[in-house]
Amino acid sequence: MTTTSTPTSGMNKARVGVQRFGTFLSGMIMPNIAAFIAWGFVTMLFISVGWLGQWYPVADMLGGFGNAAEIGWEGAMVALAEAPEGTTFPQYVGLVGPMVTYLLPLLIANTAGRMVYGERGGVVASIAVMGVIVGTNIPMFLGAMIMGPLAAWITKQMDKLWDGKIKPGFEMLINNFSAGILGMLLAIVGFFAFGPVMLGISAALGGAVGWLVSLNLLPLLSIIVEPAKVLFLNNAINHGVFTPLGIEQAAETGKSILFLIEANPGPGVGLLLAFSFFGVGMAKASAPGAIIIQFFGGIHEIYFPYALSKPMTILALIAGGAAGVTTNMLLGGGLAFPAAPGSIIAVTAAAAGPAAGGLGNLLVVYLSVLLAAAVTFILAAIILRSTRKRDLEAGLDGDLSAAIAQTEANKGKESAALAGLRASAGNDAAAERDAEAAYDEAEIARSTNGALSGGILTTKQVRNIVFACDAGMGSSAMGASVLRNKIKKAGIEDITVVNKAIANLDASADLVITQNQLTDRARQRTPDALHISVDNFVNSPKYDEVVELVRDQHSEDPRGGRA
Repeated sequence: MTTTSTPTSGMNKARVGVQRFGTFLSGMIMPNIAAFIAWGFVTMLFISVGWLGQWYPVADMLGGFGNAAEIGWEGAMVALAEAPEGTTFPQYVGLVGPMVTYLLPLLIANTAGRMVYGERGGVVASIAVMGVIVGTNIPMFLGAMIMGPLAAWITKQMDKLWDGKIKPGFEMLINNFSAGILGMLLAIVGFFAFGPVMLGISAALGGAVGWLVSLNLLPLLSIIVEPAKVLFLNNAINHGVFTPLGIEQAAETGKSILFLIEANPGPGVGLLLAFSFFGVGMAKASAPGAIIIQFFGGIHEIYFPYALSKPMTILALIAGGAAGVTTNMLLGGGLAFPAAPGSIIAVTAAAAGPAAGGLGNLLVVYLSVLLAAAVTFILAAIILRSTRKRDLEAGLDGDLSAAIAQTEANKGKESAALAGLRASAGNDAAAERDAEAAYDEAEIARSTNGALSGGILTTKQVRNIVFACDAGMGSSAMGASVLRNKIKKAGIEDITVVNKAIANLDASADLVITQNQLTDRARQRTPDALHISVDNFVNSPKYDEVVELVRDQHSEDPRGGRA
């Protein structure tokens, strides 16, 4: 079977473009989340009001508030500080300040530079951002996210000027000196020009957040955040926007409400609970398992297909998100560091520290999660209950026309399989099973451009399978684990199953598995690979077909070599 793809629509191109830009923003932060968490724990434990703040002299040194003249620990970095009575004394610098001031922005800059121009771009980006850091007096995350990729891009353009024109033997000399000189110049520009500009931007953004809080308008952000999440912009919003601003707030006040605007697990668990009680068919059967993955595992992507299958439930998500934000805004709830992934376990760790408010803050955060879940559940239940009879009569999990149209819009193309599925609604159970099987087979054939059809691989040997999602760390890791276990149980060897961010896909992938909304972007990155779209990464029936395909290949080529 061979199929052709229709041209990508203008709306789909715009959606893919927005997703790509959002992925670029979050891609600077996500690989460094461990460093953010490490800083959060160091802060939570060792600052003067931390859990171990009274552990003299360890907390005094690591927290950066101890008097070096009194403690006498030699060799550690110190700086002059002013005592309450006006005298100065040598104070330990500690870990908290340098990590948030230097380490985190430099990691962001290096990651951004590598994304644009590899290792060389990362080095120049780090040098340039150092000028921005020392040219300001606040943590310069936004500056790193702008100067970092800009410096790498300038380096890339500089190298094009003499590409192929360097005489043999002078490559290392010119490459190293050019990068060093450019980095120096950009660092100077960052110090005198870029740093002050970023101070102004940071002040404006912080003022905007303060304005929203003062007018009690912060919950209105949920109108933007919740719909954007189900379009797979969740990492871009959380780590590309809220995390840099939240880190600056947390460095000043010990916590930030911005860490919970997107990461609150309440709306997602509320929606899944509503589907568990009032959904129909596969949605009802799979929702309880999805709750565990979403609430405790922090994989929010698991509930996106449920919302897209009933777009009206997005209104419930907006209301639930707004309820959670309102609770934290009125009662002063917040997190000391980003909750990544957004599970209740990570939220608890980030909310319980003394600097964030201790038990009182934790209870407020729990209340925000509970209320967000309750509001979402009630509204989603009303929506699902009002359509339940019609859905049951429709046979194939209700009237799927809206979900099918949304899926086609996300894919940017018409689908004969989807059209057949729409036409088959209302048939008996046997016809439903036939339609679902035909849909799976036709969709696989379509998504692989005819290379994969009905369990028979005809054109490409599969040895490297890649699960790709927006960040390459959450839902794709879960899907890769599921398929890896299935392949292992089938006794198949020499097959690699990994997970990656879409931005990191390369030509080594033979088969790429993505969620429906992300397939177009993945296909642009690896046009020569086979591509399979799934509704979710947890229990797709296409995994069994992939296992059969690989098994068939191994039986035809017992040595495991490429055909």
